[in-house]
Amino acid sequence: MKIGAFFNWQNHLDWERYNSRGSEPPKVADAQIYEEELHLADLVEPLGFDTYWAIDHYVTPYGMTGGVMQHLSHIAGRTKRIDVGTMVLVLPWYHPMHVVHQISALDNQLQGRGLTLGVGRGAAVREFSSFGIPMGDARGRYNETLEVINLALTQEFFSFQGEHFTIPETSVRPRFRNPERLRAGMKSGWASPPSLPLAANAGLGMLLTNQKSWEGYRKDVATFNGIRRENGWEPEQPTVVVRAACAEDSAEAWSLMATYALEGQASSSNHYQLDDTERLRNTKGYEQYAAVGALTFTDEQILEAAAKPQAWGTPDEVYERLLHIQAMTGASEFVLNFRFGTMPVEAAERSMRLFAQEVLPRLHSLDAKLGPELDGSQPVE
Repeated sequence: MKIGAFFNWQNHLDWERYNSRGSEPPKVADAQIYEEELHLADLVEPLGFDTYWAIDHYVTPYGMTGGVMQHLSHIAGRTKRIDVGTMVLVLPWYHPMHVVHQISALDNQLQGRGLTLGVGRGAAVREFSSFGIPMGDARGRYNETLEVINLALTQEFFSFQGEHFTIPETSVRPRFRNPERLRAGMKSGWASPPSLPLAANAGLGMLLTNQKSWEGYRKDVATFNGIRRENGWEPEQPTVVVRAACAEDSAEAWSLMATYALEGQASSSNHYQLDDTERLRNTKGYEQYAAVGALTFTDEQILEAAAKPQAWGTPDEVYERLLHIQAMTGASEFVLNFRFGTMPVEAAERSMRLFAQEVLPRLHSLDAKLGPELDGSQPVE
């Protein structure tokens, strides 16, 4: 089984100042967050992880990568062995020709190492607005950009005519180093039910980004693979994102998970502004988000949904929890998030190191299978 890692590049303490447009400097400088996250990123390869994944976010303290492709190009230059992945590259924010050239450049910079393209639509109006893109155009721009990526990966010269983009005959240079592998490995992340059949019918793989229960994802995987079967394709095993907190003492691990998962969820709510239900109801393609935004949750409910099901505890407990998640989802790869909220970098590093020493070798030797209830051959219950 493959095991990857990612980090949030998150300045959680700056939300109050940011939202009030305060003139004072942040309590913690963004530069300090970068120093700390780069330190953790530099541990991924020597500790024995297989992949490094990055998120695509802008404009708020939520995730300060400043663009996933530039971020991964930098990581590619800092590493020698590991593969990299996007979770996700938000296609509607960019011109398709910009996307395909960034993909081809990174594919060549990796010099034969793997690049997994996880793609998505995005859901934060702040980010769409900052790029001058109507959020209601997201699905159309996503679909057209996906078409252009497929053209670029399969033809040297191509053109495209769509509602949002017109591209005269052109080509991509440098040429892709591994076009077949890039296309075969593309994955979609989704949060809304209508996106699942679109991704499955497009021949994409699954990137489960930890936004619902494992039981909910169990049904999604079975449904997704059922659609693949209808198209005559083999079933897929997903890549699954999980929060992790590993310590010698179970209570210490739970304290890490509970304290900082609450902060992580609060940061997500701030960034996505899901409480603006009227706007969501009137935004094409995002109407279903309004129902989520209308709900309110206590801290206990958040912990029950966003912390307890994650991979926390002693090394043995973390391993057992991940075995359960693998059985529920059929995962072939886990991408573990070791730092969220204001978790001290020292605590995240201790957790990573203990996990790498005690849990990682066991997962590497695990024959991660897709159960028959997940392969699309049975009715979804």
